[in-house]
Amino acid sequence: MEIDGPATASADEQSEAQADPAAELAATKARADELYTELQYARAEVENVRKRAERIALERLTSGRKALLGKFLPVIDNLRRSLTYEESKGLREGIEQTLKGFESLLAGEHVTPLEVVGKKFDPRTAEAIVTRERDDVDDDTVIEEVQRGYSMDDDVLRPALVVVAKRAAAE
Repeated sequence: MEIDGPATASADEQSEAQADPAAELAATKARADELYTELQYARAEVENVRKRAERIALERLTSGRKALLGKFLPVIDNLRRSLTYEESKGLREGIEQTLKGFESLLAGEHVTPLEVVGKKFDPRTAEAIVTRERDDVDDDTVIEEVQRGYSMDDDVLRPALVVVAKRAAAE
């Protein structure tokens, strides 16, 4: 009967597991509750990371704006000083200094003026607002800059507004 003993114990264990579905259901429910709680924690952590990333991005943006706008203040000071001059020469010098201050500030931010006069018209860097008949230059040559254009690194911030030459039509 010893041979029947282990087989009987194994059968007893199987019948116990099958006989207590309530215990099995309770264990499964406990595991489901545990996994649901872990899911909730994971969702909360993802939300916290998202909020933290947004806060850091906003802080960096604000810091960058403060730094850039702070660079404009000395230029504004020069402009205000130029308004205190009554004679035109002092006013002109003050405005020239202010212009130099702005140009210096822009150069410090890698913003450079576009050089377009005397070159072939390029619609990526300039916008033609008028054409003029000129026989002394080639067609589509920029002959005048009405408003300066600027680039930052390789990107055009603002295209130049230009006058473009066109040869007179042969009669």
